[in-house]
Formats: sequence, C-alpha cells, structure tokens
Amino acid sequence: MLDPRVYRAGLVPLLLAVAVVAFSLVDRPRPVGTTLAADAFNEVRAFDGLEDLAERFPQRLPGSEGDEALAEEVAGEFAELGFRVRTTTQEGETVSGGRPVTNVIAQRTGTRDERIVIVAHRDAVGRGSPAELSATAGLLELARVYGAPRRSSRTLTLVSTSGGTGGSAGAARLAEELAPPSEIAGVLVLGDLASSEVRSEPLVVPWNNGLGQAPLQFRRTVEEAVRAETGLEPREPRALVQMARLALPFTTSGQGVLLADGLPAVTLSIRGERLAPPDAPVSGERLGTMGRAALRTLTALDNGPSLAEPATSDVLTARKVLPGWTIRLLTGALLLPILLVVVDGAARARRRREPLLPWLRWILATALPFAAAALFAVAMALTGLLRAAPGAPVPPAALSLGVFGYVALAATTLAFVLGWAGLRPLALRSLRGRGLDRRSPGASISLMLVLCLAIGVVWALNPFAALVLAPAAHLWTAAVTPDMRLPRPVGLALLLAGLLPVGALVVHLALALEVGPLELAWTLLLWVAGGHLGAPAVALGTVLAGCGAAVTLIVMRTHPKRPGGEDEHSGSVRGPISYAGPGSLGGTESALRR
Repeated sequence: MLDPRVYRAGLVPLLLAVAVVAFSLVDRPRPVGTTLAADAFNEVRAFDGLEDLAERFPQRLPGSEGDEALAEEVAGEFAELGFRVRTTTQEGETVSGGRPVTNVIAQRTGTRDERIVIVAHRDAVGRGSPAELSATAGLLELARVYGAPRRSSRTLTLVSTSGGTGGSAGAARLAEELAPPSEIAGVLVLGDLASSEVRSEPLVVPWNNGLGQAPLQFRRTVEEAVRAETGLEPREPRALVQMARLALPFTTSGQGVLLADGLPAVTLSIRGERLAPPDAPVSGERLGTMGRAALRTLTALDNGPSLAEPATSDVLTARKVLPGWTIRLLTGALLLPILLVVVDGAARARRRREPLLPWLRWILATALPFAAAALFAVAMALTGLLRAAPGAPVPPAALSLGVFGYVALAATTLAFVLGWAGLRPLALRSLRGRGLDRRSPGASISLMLVLCLAIGVVWALNPFAALVLAPAAHLWTAAVTPDMRLPRPVGLALLLAGLLPVGALVVHLALALEVGPLELAWTLLLWVAGGHLGAPAVALGTVLAGCGAAVTLIVMRTHPKRPGGEDEHSGSVRGPISYAGPGSLGGTESALRR
C-alpha cells in the first residue's frame, strides 16, 4: 500500500537541502564595544543600599504590603535623582495567585528617539532574599550614575517590576507599554548580581517564551561587557541546547515575556535563570563587578549603533552562525518523503475502496483522553482550584510541588483514565468507530495522514519542534505499514526509537529546571493550566499524543494464525509492491484496476 519507490524519490530533495545548509553558515556578529570606563558604579554605596533594603523590606511577596512599600521607596529615589516617574498597577497572575502588580517607571529623555530600558524585579518568595534584591540595588545605583545633571544620548528608562519570582507579570505589563518595539534599542533585565556562587549557566540569558532567542549582536555585546568587567568567561550554550530551547521555547527569567512581544532583551544574572535561595550569601565585590558590566552595556547601547532587532531563530555554532531558515528548509525536506508516500498510499487506498473515514474517527477518539486531561487542567485554573497558574514558566523553587500539587496531578491523571475508559468508548460508539480491524490498510494510511498533517502544522509554526518529531514520522510509518508485516517486538522498537528525540527534549527540560519526574509533570501541568503553551500547542500535542497511542494499538494488534502455523498474510504470493510477475506492467484486468 505504501510504495518504497516514492519514498526513495522523496529523499533526493533532502540531499540538496543538506548541501544548502552546509554552505549557509555565516560569520558571527561583532559585539558593540565602548572605550568609556564603568568606574562610576559605586559598589560600596550599592551594597550598603542592598543591606539597608533587605533589612527594611524582608517580606516582599508579589503584590504584598512589603512589595508595595518598596515600590514607593524606589519611586521616591528615582524622583529625587531627577527622573520623570510614574507608576502603573494592574491585576496579574503571580506565584501568590492573582495580585495587583505595580511597575515603577522612571525616564530621562535623551537627544535621540530610541530608548534603552533597564528592568529589575523587587519581589521575593523567601524572607530577606538579598540576592534577589541585588537587582533593585543595582538599578538604583545606575539611576544615581545617570541622575541629574548627567544625560544619555538615547532616552533612558529604568523600571522596577513585581512578579519576577515567577510568571513575570510585571514584565508582561511592561511589554505592552513599550510598544512599538522599533523604538527600543535594547532591554537589559537585571537578575542576581551579588551572589558569591557562580553557576554554570550562561550569565547572559537569551531564551524566549516564544520562537527565537535574543538578537545575537545584543547578546554578544552584553557578554563582552561581562568578560571585560568581571574576568568571567560567559559560557555560550551549545548548538544542540539552543535548538532544544527553540523547539520547546521556555524560560523562567524576565526577558522571556519581553522577547515574546518582539523586544530585544536579555537577562544579566550570576545564576542564569534560576532563583537564588533566600539565604544565599552575597558579596559587595560581586555586586560591583556585575554592576559595572551592566553600566558598560548601557554605555555601549547609548553610544553605539542601534541593536533594535526582533528575536532570531539563528543558532550560534562553535565559530559560525546557522541561519534559522536553513533548519526550516532541512526539516521540510526531511518530512517530504513521508508526505509523498502517504499521499500516494491514500490514493491507492481510495482506488481500492479502502474505508478511511471510520479510521479518522477512531484516531480522533484515541486523542480525546489527552484532550480531556488538558481541559481539566485549564478548568482547575479557571475555577481557582489551582492556587496559582502564572501565564509564563515559573522557577520550581517559587511554586514547588506540595500536597496540593500531588492532588492536582492525581486528579489530572484520573481525568485521563476516565477519558480512556469512558469517553473514548462512548466516542467510538457514537462515531461508529467500534469493531474496526486494526490490521486493515486503511488504519495505517489514515493514521499517517493525521500524523503528517499535525507535523506539517508544527513545521509551519516551529520548524525546530518539527525536526524533533521527524524521526517519529519515518519510523512509525515503517512500524504500521501492513506491507512490511513486522514482528511485534520490531514494531515496538521502532515506536520507541521514534520517541527518542522527544525523550531527549524532556530530559533537557528536566535538567534545565533541575527537577525530577513528578516535579516535571507538575511544571507541565502549570504550563497547560496557565496558558504558556497556548491553545494551538495544546491541541497539536493532544493530536500527536493520540497518534502515538494509535501507533501502539496498531503495533500490538494480533495476527490470526492459519492451521499450518502461518498467519493470513504469509505464503508464497508476493504483495503488490514487490510483485514482478505477469500482469505487473498492466497486462491483466487486476493490474488495470490498480
């Protein structure tokens, strides 16, 4: 039913695509430098201010009384330094639930229209948390450096946000106010600037909550500033790590929501995108070096060319840059053979009057339990059963898996089980999908049609995610095609092999968040309930999960045996694909029907 000759012909464009990718590497963009010293950042004054704020505002849950009091303190400090200050308060979803989120925005107009934006969050989950407060201390010291009478060439905007410990509600509100993005030269988000411990993550975080990552030149500019002021070597993520983050866009730090709204943004933090523990030791010397790196970045942005670019899907390799469009081309060429062979198989099935519509209903019913579990998670968030479900990824330390988390996971699992045991049979009965023989060629053709359509939509939205799914499309086609009649263990091996790239992506997610299996499941539940994944991604995920379940059911089908020990497909008569005897060239009535 599936012609291997069509499959082999479809591999020819893949060879051309590989050649195009090999010759498409370009040089890395040069960072924007500056000859001005960053000694104006006073580390003693900044560290004294950090200790004073930590002592006066120990409790700073998002939207709490302490958080609001600190916002008033920061606004007063900005006003004394000659900035034009305004505050905005809106309801936002935080790790503490729905709370009023206040942003303090200070601005000094420059001689050029473009703006440089420096952002720092002031809230914290644990008591004290001086490391989390170091961003606010650094922001206030930058305000003192650029206070009256000093002026910048570009308009300088300093912003103190809330919700940065999880969900980035304040940064999301700020992104709406900074439109249009073309007027923004760059957004530098300050994270932990004072921790004594240096983590192995990149000190300059470029990840996005949407497709793409921070503009490469802006990112390299900040990395060069860190290298010059701290003596540390900012470790660049490997190409495979970048591709994994592009395939599954997420970040727990503030630049993610800004990049998703089209703003050029990175986070500067000694701990990368992870939260510092409340009792993490802080260092005045570290605050000074990281603060000077931020000041050097600000100076480079102020005096250099415009870096106002949207998020990019280009990938940094060891020495070159791999353009994002080449990944789309390569993935499309990789999926083309499967598309051609499945379309050809569907045409053959129609000529042989193989029923396809009942099998499409069967696949839809198989995906229903996964959709039921996702809808139940969303319903828990809408009805308030989940105490907090921010719209952006949350650091595991900020919204840990407790007793309530176990209950939510158990309830979602129960919703899936009930969907499989109750909703799926009901749907099969109503859609007339019961009693079908899974050995039918129409089952394999219909399944691969749905799978190709789903992966094609994924390719249009995110070619990196489609690249992860491409091996499954190839291997699952071989596992379910009736012409090959593979033994059950071989079919199961192909099924699992197709899932290996997806499994590697899940392992990367767990390592990036430093969580175990249950905590990872809790994180994914929050992503679905809070809306980070979005309705299209959830819908595609349920369809793909349903296809995976359908492949498993087809592979596990039983082959009825004949009395002689052979199944109904065995024997000496060769199949229509490999048959080369009389009539194969169209000389008989049976060949004409084909």
